[in-house]
Amino acid sequence: MTDHPQPLDAVMDERRQLLNVAYRLLGSLVEAEDAVQETYARWYVLAPTEQEAVDNPAAWLARVASRICLDQLRSARVRRERYVGEWVPEPLPDDAESVADPADRVTLDESVNMAFLVVLESMTPAERVAFILHDVFRYPFAEVADIVGRSQAASRQLASSARRRLRSSRVSATPAPHQADLVRQFKRAWEAKDVGRLMRLLDPDATAIAGGGGVAAAALLPTHGPERIAGLLLEVAGRRPGLELVERTVNGQPGLVVLDQGVTVTVMAFDVDGDRIKHIWSIRNPDKLRPWKGPS
Repeated sequence: MTDHPQPLDAVMDERRQLLNVAYRLLGSLVEAEDAVQETYARWYVLAPTEQEAVDNPAAWLARVASRICLDQLRSARVRRERYVGEWVPEPLPDDAESVADPADRVTLDESVNMAFLVVLESMTPAERVAFILHDVFRYPFAEVADIVGRSQAASRQLASSARRRLRSSRVSATPAPHQADLVRQFKRAWEAKDVGRLMRLLDPDATAIAGGGGVAAAALLPTHGPERIAGLLLEVAGRRPGLELVERTVNGQPGLVVLDQGVTVTVMAFDVDGDRIKHIWSIRNPDKLRPWKGPS
């Protein structure tokens, strides 16, 4: 009998899928990587006979990873309540721009755009897990029920409740080219310090949220309204005249990266509604900017 009866490659080939699930469940690449690492740690402490008894290692790994994420979500609620300022999900660069190994990259689609992740944060841990596993990754409710510790009927209700939250949030489905055009106009108006133009690009109910985590300077509360947001942007530009704005893909959608002497100091994600920018998320916590690099 071998030390590891299940083929090593077959087990390790699940890493990217596990990371994809874990990031969507947790909204943090760091926490997702930790969850995946813990999943593999639990696999490799199994005795060879126990590993051999697992008919479907991929399903075993997915179940364990999801349960780890569910536990983390429950404890994360307390941690995020203590977080300094606004908690914003960790932004992801485009695969082509990422410094990560291909096995450690999250697939970018509509289920990782920033607006979607922010809505997920409003869900209960069980709702989030049921919705992501069933609606995004197509797990049958029998497996979802086993992971969340509820009946199949209750798991269906959790996913249904999550869908209602998503519908009520009205996450935009604006085509990427149109979003990119608005973000480019926003960038040029900011660089030109054109207050009027900035305000015209912002929705009357626009909100800007910055996440510094107490590590980087950032407004502790959301900024509401075009006038206040434009004023804040110009204040930032006035304080740091050497900042460079670069158009980049953020969580699969057009965004901006702010560079200070070539170092990424802010990643900005946008939610566009029609011809106006509805939400701006500025992630400044350096712990969340690990996957990002300056222009090549």
